[in-house]
Amino acid sequence: MFFFRSNMFYLPQLETRHLLLRQIRVSDAPDVFAYSKDPEVARYVLWQAQTELKEAKDYCRAMVRQYRMDEPASWGIEDKSSGHLIGTIGYMDYDSSNRSTEIGYSLARWKWNQGLMTEALTEVIRYTFSEMDINRIEAQHETENPASGRVMEKCGMKKEGILRQRLYNKGRFVDVCLYSILRSEADALMKR
Repeated sequence: MFFFRSNMFYLPQLETRHLLLRQIRVSDAPDVFAYSKDPEVARYVLWQAQTELKEAKDYCRAMVRQYRMDEPASWGIEDKSSGHLIGTIGYMDYDSSNRSTEIGYSLARWKWNQGLMTEALTEVIRYTFSEMDINRIEAQHETENPASGRVMEKCGMKKEGILRQRLYNKGRFVDVCLYSILRSEADALMKR
């Protein structure tokens, strides 16, 4: 396990049946823009739908900087069949005192309901507990987006409750459902 501050958030390439989870490159900007311009993809996340390719380039550059600075960051989700980036998944926050991290994700609408985000989240949970000194992984979704909660449940996460008006998103306060999985729970799931 590596808990050392140096390279703690190094994101190695991970592979699942249908996906490569890899570091984002500036050359991924057209793929990022292709799904990030969709208002439905941006509906429940804390960023606005992109309107220009420049915004996608800026996002990719920001990810590259976060990798260099060893800050919590996201993997790009590459569809192995097409070679295109179709989303992101990664660490939104990290609490060293309590050995916990928050994971967030987004996916191109044309890839929804195919089990791909469940596949990606399962792999990130596996990686996090096997390679990092983390005891708790959290994720949250707006109450109006129950499909995201179903992904979390399929990955073994448990709903802990609703946090009322937890986030301010797109001009309004929204309630979110908080989910988590503990290292001991993930270990038990992987032994099955």
